[in-house]
Amino acid sequence: MCSGVKLPVERLAAMCRIYGILFCVDAAQTAGVVPISLENSCIDFLCTAGHKGLYGPVGTGLLVINTEKTPDSIIQGGTGSESSNKSQPLILPDKYESGTPNLPGIAGLNEGIKFVLNKGVADIEKYEMRLTRYLYDKLKKISGVILYTKRPEIDNSVSVVSFNIKGLASETVAAILSDKYDIALRAGLHCAPLAHESFNTENSGTVRAVISVFNSYEQIYRLVYSVKEIIKIGKKGCN
Repeated sequence: MCSGVKLPVERLAAMCRIYGILFCVDAAQTAGVVPISLENSCIDFLCTAGHKGLYGPVGTGLLVINTEKTPDSIIQGGTGSESSNKSQPLILPDKYESGTPNLPGIAGLNEGIKFVLNKGVADIEKYEMRLTRYLYDKLKKISGVILYTKRPEIDNSVSVVSFNIKGLASETVAAILSDKYDIALRAGLHCAPLAHESFNTENSGTVRAVISVFNSYEQIYRLVYSVKEIIKIGKKGCN
């Protein structure tokens, strides 16, 4: 998700159910941040990375199956659960867990999920959205900053702000923020080139700030200050 805008997932899922289409949701930017329930839902598959809003280690992830129709496994062999069977097990989760499981990663993901549940997804969402709106409002006042969405609101957005600085490539801005100001933001197309076509940023990408429950107002202020400094230095270089 490059823009932070929520999509009408439940309505899309209901439409797919009417037409007999299996519906899969990528919840990489919403799991652990937005309350999600598959009870009485038309969502058939929910997949998510474990290292984002669930605070697990990199290299972990989840697939939740909410239908009797299960896809074929991509990797087969070495499940250890039915060693005498020459075919891939059909029982879940064995069907999708070939080889030795990443037990340290699973343990870390488990602790991350515990943290989210103890903190409360709704409380996390409210806190992150307050910081996101604060960042958006501050960036909007800076001449030379380009924003691509309306002001984030909890009903239609998650804690993501994409922006650019006029005259600078998104990768250049992210590199300066990292090297000079010790601020880590992602730049480029964010694995969503088609979404960038709608913003006319397919050639430049954007700088993406994703707010976490571990971030603070002080850190947001530092980011805003750093953006102002980059613009100020750029103007001096043009004179």
